[in-house]
Amino acid sequence: MMRDEQLSDDIKNIVGKWEGRKGSLIMILHDIQNLYGYVPRQTSLRLAAYLDVPLARIYEVITFYHYFKLNPPGKNLVQVCMGTACYLKGASDLLRKLRDTLGVREGESSRDGLFHLEVVRCLGCCGLAPVIKINDKVYGKVKINEIDGLLDGYKPGKKRDE
Repeated sequence: MMRDEQLSDDIKNIVGKWEGRKGSLIMILHDIQNLYGYVPRQTSLRLAAYLDVPLARIYEVITFYHYFKLNPPGKNLVQVCMGTACYLKGASDLLRKLRDTLGVREGESSRDGLFHLEVVRCLGCCGLAPVIKINDKVYGKVKINEIDGLLDGYKPGKKRDE
């Protein structure tokens, strides 16, 4: 839980950056998400009061754009490339395996908070297709039977090969 005074300071600083600019709500929300990793409910409530806009307007923007998250993302971001090369080389099978293993759909975080699953259109590694990216590390030519081992390397107490 965020401290109220820190939350107020964060919102004041972000709103101050965009003050007087037309259509700034989306940019304010981007800055909030960049700061916290998602848009916390208490931040939305405070922002609505601070900007004197209905909370519904803020949620209208948050829920319209796929970029915004309402829940904290998992500690490790797992991205499955679904670009043409990856798709043709079996990325959809990898995605299905990740969904089953993590117990989530795209855009969701695992119950233990360790992983957040996303689909991306292209990671620019077509020669390594199919590709999965976990945080900043790209894994190429991934096979379904390698998924568990890849994920295990990101669990607490496990050492990952660099």
